[in-house]
Amino acid sequence: MAALLCRGAWGSPSGVLQSLAKNKVQPVSWIRQKFTRSRIPESVFQPRPGDHEKYGGDPEQPHKLHLICRIRSGRRRPYWEKDMLTYFGLGKRFEPVVHKNIPSVNEKLKVIKHLVSIKPLKLPHGIPTEEEMSDCYLNSKGELIIRRRLQPVEQKTIDSS
Repeated sequence: MAALLCRGAWGSPSGVLQSLAKNKVQPVSWIRQKFTRSRIPESVFQPRPGDHEKYGGDPEQPHKLHLICRIRSGRRRPYWEKDMLTYFGLGKRFEPVVHKNIPSVNEKLKVIKHLVSIKPLKLPHGIPTEEEMSDCYLNSKGELIIRRRLQPVEQKTIDSS
């Protein structure tokens, strides 16, 4: 196909090379792709001293779990950002997902920080047990609330003697 186009303009493919050599123009050997992996500097991933004060955290006692919600669409975004959204399980918008607050997770979250909302998961009633897991729910403030349901009281029989 390219040979046919070249023949139409200069007569033969060798005519193209001769005209390029005559005009001293170098042919382009590579073309930049539309989406290339961004070159994010390492300084982005290093903690800054003002980050904890800015977000109301305590560097000595960091929270253990992140509550992550997708707030923007992944459409028209590079493939590596789409892969990160599926990796974290952020399919639906504003659907909360819980992940650990560890460096490997935080490094991946910094790549998609403009697409998600990250809050600390607060546990005002402590970590729930296996029996309490069915009575737990997340409220809009990012707190895991345990709503304890009342158990029926056992009736004691009274002996008439």
